[in-house]
Amino acid sequence: MMKKRKKKRQPADRSPHADASYVCDSCGEEIVVTVDISAGSHQDYVEDCPVCCHPMRLRVALDPDGEAHVQGEHE
Repeated sequence: MMKKRKKKRQPADRSPHADASYVCDSCGEEIVVTVDISAGSHQDYVEDCPVCCHPMRLRVALDPDGEAHVQGEHE
């Protein structure tokens, strides 16, 4: 009689991305951005608002649980 092998459960892969939002200083819209969490716990970059096209400086901070927090300010 053959014994059945149990498959080991693989832990769920953690996504290298997280969604976060900020409010555009120019148009007042809430903007949801996808953050590349593999780029580090503190990030600073410029991205155009997808609603009004004004450049926004985005500052990203990841908390110890991997949750992304974004602060946006008019460039």
